Amino acid sequence: MQFLHLDSSFTPYGPSIDFEAFTFAGGEPHIKIINQNIEGPITITQRIRSFNDLGLLLIATDALRRMDVKVIHVFIPYFPAARQDRVMVLGESLSVKVYADIINAQNYNQVAVFDPHSEVTPALLNNVKVIQNYEFVKQCLQTIGEEVVLVAPDGGALKKIYKVSEYLGGVEVIECSKKRDVKTGQLSGFRVYEEDLKGKHCVIVDDICDGGGTFLGLAQVLKEKKAGKISLIISHGIFSNGTEKFEQQFDTIFTTNSFRDIDENSIEQIKL
Repeated sequence: MQFLHLDSSFTPYGPSIDFEAFTFAGGEPHIKIINQNIEGPITITQRIRSFNDLGLLLIATDALRRMDVKVIHVFIPYFPAARQDRVMVLGESLSVKVYADIINAQNYNQVAVFDPHSEVTPALLNNVKVIQNYEFVKQCLQTIGEEVVLVAPDGGALKKIYKVSEYLGGVEVIECSKKRDVKTGQLSGFRVYEEDLKGKHCVIVDDICDGGGTFLGLAQVLKEKKAGKISLIISHGIFSNGTEKFEQQFDTIFTTNSFRDIDENSIEQIKL
């Protein structure tokens, strides 16, 4: 297997095939693969944070096809629009399907994604391989190095967190819930379904942290329920509002480099 790492900061496998990539003045991405003696199969890796990132993946795929590469795998660690997996109000797009249809049109032999937001993404993708967050969570807990309880931040995370617990040998799970206004996105009504946490180290586990309102609100309620230390394990760390507020609420914060590189002492980033 040879590898084409389109993002030079994201190289989860072996060395990359040499290439040159740039963007034309009109905004179009372009690529020139320098290696001429390529024997498949090829795995392309790409962090997709914009349509230009997606465009570079597509033109790289076309370039390889024109070099007669027959077998192409792709690794997209953070699948774009995975949270837009349902239409909440009229006028919205089912965005995850738009991205999935574009990826499916490339006829990849395998599409690997890391910890997708829900079961919708893998259901929409052809030849999908889901890389679960189990080993990532296990590595984080080994770093913590003490007995913990896992916290499911809402109902949507319950099924996944119980699977993580099972993988780890039956770590205790604390269930929580919240309310969200589907029109405004406003969060309220955080609840922890445990009366007294008795100083336990509570570890919130979820897939995506964007603005982080869920985790900040939940951390406050956990403290009111007498939690001890509070840690956060996030597969995809976007942190669109920065990390300062998280540093004030959490003892330890873990994420991967699936979305971007984070160079902050308060966050431990584990490379995929």
